Amino acid sequence: MTRPNSSSQPHPLAPHPLAKVPGWDFDLDIIVVGFGAAGASAAIEAATIGARVGLFEVASGSGGTSALAGGYIYFGGGGGTPAQRDNGFVDATEDFYRYMMMAGGPDADEARVRLYAEQALDHYRWLEGQGVSFRNTYVPGKQETPRTGDCLIWSGNEDAWPFNQEAKPCPRGHLPEAPGELGGKRLLDTLARRVQDLGIEIHFDARATALVADEAQRVHGVVVQIDGQPRFARAGKGVILCAGGFVLNDEMLQRYAPLAARLATDSLSAGHDDGSGICMGLSVGAAAIHMDELFTTLPIYPPESHVKGILVNERGQRFVNEDAYPGRVSVYCTRQTGDRIFLLVDDGIFEQPSELSRITVAAVEESWADLEQALGMVEGAFVETVETYNRHAAKGEDPLFHKTAKWLKPLDEPPFAALACHVGQAFYPFFTLGGLSTRPTGEVLTANDEVVVGLYAAGRNCCGLPRSAEGYSSGMSLADCTYFGRLAGRSAAALE
Repeated sequence: MTRPNSSSQPHPLAPHPLAKVPGWDFDLDIIVVGFGAAGASAAIEAATIGARVGLFEVASGSGGTSALAGGYIYFGGGGGTPAQRDNGFVDATEDFYRYMMMAGGPDADEARVRLYAEQALDHYRWLEGQGVSFRNTYVPGKQETPRTGDCLIWSGNEDAWPFNQEAKPCPRGHLPEAPGELGGKRLLDTLARRVQDLGIEIHFDARATALVADEAQRVHGVVVQIDGQPRFARAGKGVILCAGGFVLNDEMLQRYAPLAARLATDSLSAGHDDGSGICMGLSVGAAAIHMDELFTTLPIYPPESHVKGILVNERGQRFVNEDAYPGRVSVYCTRQTGDRIFLLVDDGIFEQPSELSRITVAAVEESWADLEQALGMVEGAFVETVETYNRHAAKGEDPLFHKTAKWLKPLDEPPFAALACHVGQAFYPFFTLGGLSTRPTGEVLTANDEVVVGLYAAGRNCCGLPRSAEGYSSGMSLADCTYFGRLAGRSAAALE
């Protein structure tokens, strides 16, 4: 059965025939393409087992896009991490599993989710063993990256409907100790030091341009451009693609993820997410899945008081519970007819939106009717919406969208404001979630679920644990990159 959103179309990055390799410039067991979180984790695991590993990175240093991330890693299950337990939270493995299955969307990879749910605590300890440190501190409320070195936050939809109906809520975003800086950089610097300590062969400014494959599409190595010259690197056990997503490839975005055209040019990338790793996989018959899935987010907080406001489309209708994770909120924003989205607030909760958000004050009036007119909406468009919301919020309920009671407040303190959260204008940063189809252990698959011998993938090069923008939680990408990068390294190194 063909997987959803699959593609195996030919691409200019055709494989180099094995028979035409003039000679090997590098002879290794494992070749890892990309030195971000996934590549570093794969290389560390493979080298620890005893494989001869070479890392080839197109940039002049390590880190990749992972180093630009806030740095949260999604942990839970097993009763809880030290940070969860020390702050009174008990996180059962089944709750963790059920939440991630919901977050994964209708095509969540059950085997992958189950494996991570049962192994997340061991992975936490593995990261500590590499030198990554976590404080056992908790920051309540709606948070972004605090930059205080504190660890635990609510980083997704754990306590929002409908997720809180299926799994006991628990905060699971864990930030490596990184006072005053992004945790992603601290994480990648730590993993890079471990790579160096293990004596792994590293090549920077080395662009992988093609896989080397035989007539049966078995992968034997890569062609790498170094100092303007093609060099041939042999991988006796396997090539692991960890070269990122395709958020910087306009042609691929247009073909697979046209939503990107509606967003502002706020792609999240360190500059090399050009889809080349995915295209190399496609060139040897691999399948790519969920290529239409873009993660995007709308930072309606800080200030967290704005969570008590209501979001309406240009027809004046609500469409989401505003206490959901901003990534989920943004998905629903992009599904509305038209690009005009307004966050309605009253004087009791209004604060200036963050500069980063690019959310602006569209209008301020003394009555909801006057505000509606100022926005050029049809008479009664959102006045009835606000009146219905206020009536129920006064009773601590939201029967239409199920916002949690602690975020409910009647919007009844004039003046009233409409904040413009328009698609294409406000800050909707995005990156791709689709990629090569793989087993949880990293083996790349064809559309018929057959293994492409000698080829593995991890991180945004493949479609991993987070595959639904609607259910995404901060920390899932770095959890996926590091844990499943390890599994890919282990699987390739164990090959006889």
